[in-house]
Amino acid sequence: MLSHASSSLLSAIGISVPIIQSPMAGVSSPAMAAAVSNSGGLGSLGVGAMTADKAREAMHAFRQLSDGPLNVNVFVHQPAHADEAKQSAWLARLAPEFKRFGAAPPSSLREIYTSFLVDDAMLAMLVAERPRVVSFHFGVPRPDQVEALHDAGVYLMGSATNLREAQVLEAAGMDAIVAQGYEAGGHRGVFDPEADDSALGTIALTRVLVANVNVPVIAAGGIMDGAGVAAVLDLGAAAAQLGTAFVVTDESLADAGYRKAMASDAAHATVMTRAVSGRPARSLASLFTRLGASVRAADIPDYPIAYDAGKALNAAGRAAGESGYGAHWAGQGAPLARPMSTQALMRTLINEWRLAT
Repeated sequence: MLSHASSSLLSAIGISVPIIQSPMAGVSSPAMAAAVSNSGGLGSLGVGAMTADKAREAMHAFRQLSDGPLNVNVFVHQPAHADEAKQSAWLARLAPEFKRFGAAPPSSLREIYTSFLVDDAMLAMLVAERPRVVSFHFGVPRPDQVEALHDAGVYLMGSATNLREAQVLEAAGMDAIVAQGYEAGGHRGVFDPEADDSALGTIALTRVLVANVNVPVIAAGGIMDGAGVAAVLDLGAAAAQLGTAFVVTDESLADAGYRKAMASDAAHATVMTRAVSGRPARSLASLFTRLGASVRAADIPDYPIAYDAGKALNAAGRAAGESGYGAHWAGQGAPLARPMSTQALMRTLINEWRLAT
């Protein structure tokens, strides 16, 4: 039996089961999101690395496969501060890694992704397309952006890693809050990457937020099966958001190297690193995370400028058959990932959740 919080959330966004697929930029696909929504959950697309036109194309591809609800996720980080000296030093540090593959680092780095905070084209597209849900990572959208999306009938969700962030999101008009535990794969949703991170786990964070905010809380981090879904619902969450569980599905955009790493011992040793992108993110243990372990955070360029270097190094490595420099984001539940179609995974998760309740 669903709680009042779960029932209210499900009704508001038009889903029948309390399962949300995490909007993993570069991993989630229209086919994955459609399979989730067609199974009664909320499918998601991460468009933080896309232009407005590319995001619209992805949304239209989803709609060719599903008439269910869609969550479109954008990044609301503060635009990067370019520091030429730091960027040059970072490229010099990475030069030996490039040399291993007979390549040279880029001559310069750029801010490869535009924050939604300054992307009026993305806002206009979302208002026109009206996905059922728009969600935010890394911070809070502008008040006028919130107003415009609400006026378009869009349900808004923001990601929080602590109570202070959750309260800011609630005050800004979010309709629900994603409680991102420290176990979660991918980028930490911290608003300020330079501030101390309380590193709250999913259980503690979910309970703290449920007790202190007045909007539905969605638990995320380390949830890999139906038993995990049932557990966070028992803690008061209105739904569970799963990302790593979907990385090895048939519809995932994860490449062969990523999938191989997910099936290796690296899945048992996920680590938090800034080296890949410039922001803290949980990744499978890799050549890149080992390199980053010896680097001070202050020496790494801002996100997403550092990501420009990371992507170039990954391309050089892959050209030589080395996949250890990829952005292999994964949560602490990575060893529990099950390769199958997204539809089969959803069917399995729903069955497990019902058996556990």
